[in-house]
Amino acid sequence: MGAVGLALALATTAQAAPKPVIAFTWDDLPAHSALPPGVTRVQVAADLLKASADAKAPAFGFINGVQTEREPDSTPVLKMWRDAGQPLGNHTWSHQNLAALTPDQFTAEIARNEPMLKELMAGQDWRWLRFPFLSEGDTPEKRLAIRQWLAANHYKIASVTMTFDDWAFNEPYARCAAKGDQAAIAELEKRYLEGAAAIADRSRAMAKTLYGKDIPYVLLMHAGAFDARMMPRLFKLYRDKGFAFTTLEKAQKHPFYKTDVDPSLPPQPTTLDGALKARGLPVPPKPVDLDALSAMCR
Repeated sequence: MGAVGLALALATTAQAAPKPVIAFTWDDLPAHSALPPGVTRVQVAADLLKASADAKAPAFGFINGVQTEREPDSTPVLKMWRDAGQPLGNHTWSHQNLAALTPDQFTAEIARNEPMLKELMAGQDWRWLRFPFLSEGDTPEKRLAIRQWLAANHYKIASVTMTFDDWAFNEPYARCAAKGDQAAIAELEKRYLEGAAAIADRSRAMAKTLYGKDIPYVLLMHAGAFDARMMPRLFKLYRDKGFAFTTLEKAQKHPFYKTDVDPSLPPQPTTLDGALKARGLPVPPKPVDLDALSAMCR
């Protein structure tokens, strides 16, 4: 093969290589974290949904029904999500940690959310669970009991293979906005985008260590005011890094997620960190400095 032929072959191979994909998932609907002055839950949702639509990025939301009682003004968010054609799943009624509950108490938390989900989803599949705090309990027995209940009730578990702790930016943003500290907000914006970029690289590196290539990534996000502010820039960052966007269901068809899609199977690690640890491989450090964020605008 001559130089021209080799160049064409390499170009064809590069074009044929699939883009890495991210499934965006949004926890804590309809109300997450503190709000800055003058911002409402409805505005946060409207901004998130517009940015998602503009980016053609599916947005799977996970609900805590208790927030419709704690913050009744947030209730329209759930219908807005559905009107935008985006699905909703179960994040338990009141976001309690399984480690602090019995299996029966935890399954009651799941079941209490179900009437709201059935009505909102109107015959579509809402039987996806995102564990609060990503906690599957404090004992193997508790984890197994919950997985057996989920399997019997036809649930799938929403995994997480990419997260840059976006939740930790929302309270500092509300504090800094209340103080009018624009320099601090600019610093938050910088840290947010740098953290997202570094975590994307970290997740890809871990997947390539495990598989030699990308897997579809499930990104954990939270429906907060700072997230809404940053979404257009975050989507651009991922596009600039070569990512495309997909649905949660499509992402979790990859074999990495099989024991979360079918909780009746013996559980295997379904985080990249956990999979590396299970093989005795080193886990890269996380780049986001949570202590620095919590200290801002105090």
